Amino acid sequence: MMSACIVAAQLVMLPIALLVGYKADIWGRKPLFLAEFAILPLRAVLYTLSDNSFWLVGVQLLDGVGAGIFGALTPLVVADIMRGTGRYNLALGAVATVQGIGASVSGLAAGEIVDHFGYSATFLSLGAAAAVAFAVFFLFMPETAEQETVSPQS
Repeated sequence: MMSACIVAAQLVMLPIALLVGYKADIWGRKPLFLAEFAILPLRAVLYTLSDNSFWLVGVQLLDGVGAGIFGALTPLVVADIMRGTGRYNLALGAVATVQGIGASVSGLAAGEIVDHFGYSATFLSLGAAAAVAFAVFFLFMPETAEQETVSPQS
């Protein structure tokens, strides 16, 4: 069943990444990133509702949506922020390093929470962290796309 979760997420990730790449200049980076950040806590809550294998594979599809958005937008936002500095690779490497550290700490924290409080508490805790990230991003992250490229149309 684990392989079905991985394959399901991958099948969704590619078309989402293509859509995001196509629409990022039209819709802007921030709204797309906010959609991704909103999916994370939703997915965490949905995992607590059932342990049915089909349910879990369905919820895992949201992981593919989030990964597709994040994977396509991260290099674009870094490029927007670093434009003209000559430091794109350095910045992207720093972002990847922080992501790796975050993934390691998240896995460690999740393991500890599971051991002491169970899976539902773990998913809700990680979902709460994602909700905080959504709020911080919403309040403090500006749109990075050039304004003339972002339009309210399709």
